[in-house]
Amino acid sequence: MTEKTTQKTAKRAPAKAPAKPAAASERPVDTTGGKIYIGIGGWTFEPWRGVFYPEDLPHSKELAYASEHLTSIEINGTFYRSQTPATFRKWASEVPEGFVFSVKGPRFVTNRRVLKEAGDSIKWFFDTGVTELGEHLGPLLWQFAPTKKFNAADFGGFLELLPESFDGHKLRHVLEVRHDSFKTPEFTALLRGFNKAVVFTDHVNYPNIADITGDFVYARLQRGNDTIETAYPEKDIDAWAARLRAWAKGQAPDDLPRIEPSQKLKAGPRDVFAYVIHEGKVRAPAGAMALIERLALIERLSA
Repeated sequence: MTEKTTQKTAKRAPAKAPAKPAAASERPVDTTGGKIYIGIGGWTFEPWRGVFYPEDLPHSKELAYASEHLTSIEINGTFYRSQTPATFRKWASEVPEGFVFSVKGPRFVTNRRVLKEAGDSIKWFFDTGVTELGEHLGPLLWQFAPTKKFNAADFGGFLELLPESFDGHKLRHVLEVRHDSFKTPEFTALLRGFNKAVVFTDHVNYPNIADITGDFVYARLQRGNDTIETAYPEKDIDAWAARLRAWAKGQAPDDLPRIEPSQKLKAGPRDVFAYVIHEGKVRAPAGAMALIERLALIERLSA
């Protein structure tokens, strides 16, 4: 089984030979702080053939190939359909040591009027075998519809339902909210109280919340442009590399918007997960690889 995407495709940019994978020592990028994982959304996308994947690469080898070029992949298929323990085990067997998946929680959990009634659905999701990913399991992403508004009691009830561990595996949760009503200190304080992260969306329409509310950071970089070979221009690649590095060191980038800018950060390094995941997607892998290479270069120069 392969992880599918339902996003719209953009016109393919001129094909170039896929870049060589980063060296194993660069996956994930180790800083003097936490580890930085960088990737894309899914791995099955036909316009990537000849741009990212070699034209003659068997479809069954796409995950293995992607995992040699990247350090993480966000699994989106779990949002739309259930998987099986055997499928999660198969995915885990195809990726190298140090590679992690983030996993999007199912829509029947988040697309509901009363979130605190989602307990049975959350339990069912974990019973499908997501922890069979083992050491390759990264954050669990809970994505909410753009129409879902902030309600403190309801979201507090939802956060209480998210397990800290399952089947012996410690879990990390992150929420992606897409309505402006979440741009309130009450929301960030609520997440901080539960040690849950909020997605920095890097989106033109959704709220961009850079507050640190958990013990890791999660960014979905959604402003990429497929007319640019690396999705983002070089100056933006440089800027994002600096921001990811700052987050990993336990700092807060001073050029991103926070709801509570005066909130004192807890000291200590943080793992960082960043995905180049704009709508067109064609140049997303190149953007992710450019970030990995830029961060590795920075670390070598600063060593």
